[in-house]
Amino acid sequence: MDLQAIFAGCTAKPLLAGEPMQKHTSFRIGGPADLMAMPADEAELRELLTRAARENIPVTLIGNGSNLLVRDKGIRGLVIKLGNMLNDIKAEGDLITFGSGVSLALASKKAAGLGLSGMEFAVGIPGSIGGAVYMNAGAYDGEMSKVVAKVRVMDMTGAVSEIPAAKLDFAYRHTALQNSGKIVISVTVKLTAGDKEAIAAKMADFSSRRISKQPLELPSAGSMFKRPAGYFAGTLIDQTGLKGYTVGGAQVSKKHAGFVVNIGGATAADVLQLIKDVQDKVFAAHGVHLEPEVLVLGEE
Repeated sequence: MDLQAIFAGCTAKPLLAGEPMQKHTSFRIGGPADLMAMPADEAELRELLTRAARENIPVTLIGNGSNLLVRDKGIRGLVIKLGNMLNDIKAEGDLITFGSGVSLALASKKAAGLGLSGMEFAVGIPGSIGGAVYMNAGAYDGEMSKVVAKVRVMDMTGAVSEIPAAKLDFAYRHTALQNSGKIVISVTVKLTAGDKEAIAAKMADFSSRRISKQPLELPSAGSMFKRPAGYFAGTLIDQTGLKGYTVGGAQVSKKHAGFVVNIGGATAADVLQLIKDVQDKVFAAHGVHLEPEVLVLGEE
């Protein structure tokens, strides 16, 4: 099937055939996408989705690729990257609506500049606010579930609707958006008035802690494992003696055992084998099963 020919008339440009996904993930890992599109706005996104549906072509959506591992054989069908689109910001009182492509860092700084508190936790989390809602991202006792008022979504037919926070089924690293076929196109957060200096000080503290503790100097997908009830994943991995454990180009970070880093030329197969090894060794030592937090996509 000639995907370039099928989508040639679309206004979304560029259309990239065989695009290496390693160029679009923070892990710097991933095989080729059959075709990648980067729509600039809702109209271009709708056009891509409706054409794909008409031709029965599978569609994979990604944001900024910061919490993502793409397998080595890549992704079949059309990959739509949303990280470069939907960057509008509108503030009204204690509500701010962000286009889903707005980075979390920018969103938290915008809120701080308006003297609104609640987004401080997000200042150091990589990725877009749309992806953050999808995964209910969080840090430092804050998470998206505590601030989201509603989201605007588009389904695979191009239809748009709003979902209030109460219907998003927020849980730890989970929302009803996952596997729903719905794409977040904007996020409205409800914040509280605060002191600008105090907000800035809290954000500076969070940023400093992140820089000192996390392996930001190497490619990764952020924290690799969800926090098991009653434990911290990084602590369990460290106690099992796995800091620095390496498979191919993938390594349990020597700086923070909760992270897996690409020390050079890592493949998805390396990372997946390392994940399995860590799970097996931690379970053998502590009787705790670690569940990956990172989204794995692509062909086996």
